[in-house]
Amino acid sequence: MNLLVLGPQGAGKGTQAKRIAADYNLPHISTGDMFRAAIAAGTELGKRVAPILASGELVPDQLTVALIQDRLGDPDAVGGFILDGFPRNEAQADALDEMLARIGRGLDAILFFDLPDDVATERMLSRAVAEGRADDTPDVIERRLAIYHAETEPIVEHYRATGKLVPLHAELDVDTVYSEVQDALGMVGNR
Repeated sequence: MNLLVLGPQGAGKGTQAKRIAADYNLPHISTGDMFRAAIAAGTELGKRVAPILASGELVPDQLTVALIQDRLGDPDAVGGFILDGFPRNEAQADALDEMLARIGRGLDAILFFDLPDDVATERMLSRAVAEGRADDTPDVIERRLAIYHAETEPIVEHYRATGKLVPLHAELDVDTVYSEVQDALGMVGNR
């Protein structure tokens, strides 16, 4: 099963993707986690993306697309995957569509975690304290949500047109949202 999770920062995409990964034996491919690991390891990629992430901006498409393409080629992703944090704009969505077509794979479902900005902001501020996330400051959160609405939110319609977009009520508690996810994935399995 090839899945994509979409929604604003703080919508619980990573939390739910980790549960899906465990229950369905799929790799959770999170660009944010990959970038943060590169920063922590002090790699060349980490040095390039650290100031970008700290400012709340998006990592350039070319870097992100190459990172995802390499990761989808890993053996554990052959049987399926959960993409989290990519695509973030129309150019990346087009690149993903082209990449998947080239390797003969398609998305089975796009899980859209819909969440109001005030709830997203509250969650990210809490996450900053709990996880020590330096990229979750009030100014950066405001910038990230503005970029989300300008660049990422429009691709929801891109994927809605496929008939595979599944809206989820991300403002609900974790278990209730996961129940919605399981219902959606059950329907995917029956297609």
